[in-house]
Amino acid sequence: MAFYRIGVDVGGTNTDAAILNAAPAALPEQDLHRDQRRGVCASSKTPTTADVTSGICTAIVDVLAKAQIPAQEVRSVAIGTTHFVNAVVEADPRRLSRVAVIRLCGPYTRAVPPFSDFPPRLRDIIGGPVFYLDGGLEIDGREISPICPQQIENAVSEIEKAGITTVALVGVFSPLDHRGTNEAACKGLMLQQNPNLSVVCSADIGSVGLLERENATILNASILDLAKKTIRAFCQAMKDLQLKCPLYLTQNDGTLTSAAMAAERPIQTFASGPTNSLTGAAYLAGLDQRSNNSSIRGNTDTQILVMDVGGTTTDVCALLPSGFPRKAPNFVEVGGVRTAFPIPEVLSVGLGGGSRIHIDHAQDAVSVGPDSVGYRLTQEALVFGGHTMTSTDIVVASGKAGLGEPSRVAHLPATIIDKARAGIKKILERAIDEMKVSDQPVTLLLVGGGSIVYMDALEGVTECILPPHYDSANAVGAAIAKVSGEVDVIEILEGRDEGAVVEAAKQQAVQAAIARGADKDDVSVVEVDKIPLQYVTNKAVRLIVKAVGRLAAPAPGSESAEDHVVSWMSINVNDSPLTEPSTVEMVANGTPPSLITTKHTASLNLDTYVPEVADHVWYLSAVDLEFIATGTGVLGTGGGGPSYLQYLQCLDWLQSSEAKGRMRVVPPDRMNDSGVCVFGSWYGAPSVSGERIPAKIELTTAIDHAVRLSGYTHFDGIIADEIGGGNGMSTFPTSAYYDIPVLDGDLMGRAYPTMEHGK
Repeated sequence: MAFYRIGVDVGGTNTDAAILNAAPAALPEQDLHRDQRRGVCASSKTPTTADVTSGICTAIVDVLAKAQIPAQEVRSVAIGTTHFVNAVVEADPRRLSRVAVIRLCGPYTRAVPPFSDFPPRLRDIIGGPVFYLDGGLEIDGREISPICPQQIENAVSEIEKAGITTVALVGVFSPLDHRGTNEAACKGLMLQQNPNLSVVCSADIGSVGLLERENATILNASILDLAKKTIRAFCQAMKDLQLKCPLYLTQNDGTLTSAAMAAERPIQTFASGPTNSLTGAAYLAGLDQRSNNSSIRGNTDTQILVMDVGGTTTDVCALLPSGFPRKAPNFVEVGGVRTAFPIPEVLSVGLGGGSRIHIDHAQDAVSVGPDSVGYRLTQEALVFGGHTMTSTDIVVASGKAGLGEPSRVAHLPATIIDKARAGIKKILERAIDEMKVSDQPVTLLLVGGGSIVYMDALEGVTECILPPHYDSANAVGAAIAKVSGEVDVIEILEGRDEGAVVEAAKQQAVQAAIARGADKDDVSVVEVDKIPLQYVTNKAVRLIVKAVGRLAAPAPGSESAEDHVVSWMSINVNDSPLTEPSTVEMVANGTPPSLITTKHTASLNLDTYVPEVADHVWYLSAVDLEFIATGTGVLGTGGGGPSYLQYLQCLDWLQSSEAKGRMRVVPPDRMNDSGVCVFGSWYGAPSVSGERIPAKIELTTAIDHAVRLSGYTHFDGIIADEIGGGNGMSTFPTSAYYDIPVLDGDLMGRAYPTMEHGK
């Protein structure tokens, strides 16, 4: 029986669609060589429209017509879109909502307030009131303090007065709350008081790491209205097309989520576009049937990279043996905001089919991109009658493609063509070299509508595979996406059987995948990570288990997209037109770089920057703190706690009115021989301090007590005992608090006395 699935990927330039028969028996292994289409019946590429949905409708209608398959026989539709992430990246006030933040933290976390590392422009748009309430957990699961219903009631009243309906609810160590005593209980009390609130719990969005999880929760909350409106439009489009089947959206990790779930957790779809291309390329190249695929058989000693060339950018990613892309390490920045959720490690470079060719006659030089004509390629490129020279024109002039009217580029001098080709080759080689994981030769899977720019052999690439339907690999990736279930918890192993704990987590992941629609006969565990926590004595370990399975085949017409969205379709959302402003529009508005990034060095000329030093006293600026944080991070090599949180605390102090001119550094010889110098730093598990952020008063309280017990009445300076990691910066807020200078030195480099590199 046929199992037709439609995949759609909405990009900034084009909307791609593909339909394929995904039935398990549709493409037996022995037929792989005979049917190189991998079950793909048809594919289509249409321009992305400003309202997003009409472009999707056009693509689906076109692909159904090409495949001659009735809409009634389609069993599922999966859509990947950049619509949500674009709203954040472009800081578009028309599509973002203000968000109130409630922290369940007891006396902790004041040192780094919410929105601390948001770019100013984005913070001004979505930043709402902040509340610190009783609640939160310790790392072993004990309560910091019980939640307080009266505090919650007061906070909801203040949120209502501010006219805000969207709340990010963040509890310390909430991912450990298996009993629902913190975030879940607090949300229940809030909705009792005001059922119209949209409350996003951080435990549903991310794992341990309070700031990154909170940031992701805030971003998710800010686009809830947009997500509900967008997915409602998708559902209406399916209804208009008489597609009576489930609607899914593709997630950052290449798997599927239901329309209803995507409407509640849109942040999990932010990076689905590149992932769709990568998984689609792997499928079309037959990597899932590697042993029978002659095109790559015998190349087991190569590393596989996928290169997706679009109209504006080229994305490069390494594929793992599982067929999924390699994950990005640690944190990920979205719109200048640090978050932590699993997305592929993708390198994007400014090269595509629409990249502009720049000619500098004075320097006799030719450069490619990074700016592009994008979706206007067929109007602006020379071969289509336009007046802009693009990389596509170079391809046609080189005789590598027959697009448009080749006669329109016949006049281009050979020197310009050669230099442009050399520039394209150099960009591609640099991208491949940066994404290589070893010195093994590279097998390159080339996909994307702009892949014609690949004209010349690249150094280090032994084979380049252009799979069938290469120009719609992103849509194929959406269509063949699987369903996953993931468990990410911290377990206390003391007195317990570790094997039994891990096995229980595996079963939870498998059941989670089945509950989301995976075929119970196809689900398997593909990832088990055990990360012991440092400096704890109870054998605490973080377990990350992921199970993946093929989407179960529903009966035709058994359920529709409407069945998934009953609970939220009636919510009153802003019904302004669903449009997608371009990046060009954002740049044209003249937003200064300082407003779209938290990096103070972004708009700085480092060659001319001079720190403020007067009479041998160095008065620190935000730029100085950024440089110092980088240095202490390198010197710390993971020790001394993370530099980033301490850096944000320093910024918070520096930007306060009472700290003006108080955060300063002096050389040691400025101290009198009789002067008294103190120090204060942190000791313990970074896994604790990264979640239970300090209360801001710990170091000053400790110093006050130490000085009093020592019999001193005052002190003249402060010095870092450890220069590595966050401890290397802990002196700055303390110095500003006491209005005393920091001595330019440290007592021991790193915490290990044998490593004397910090002097």
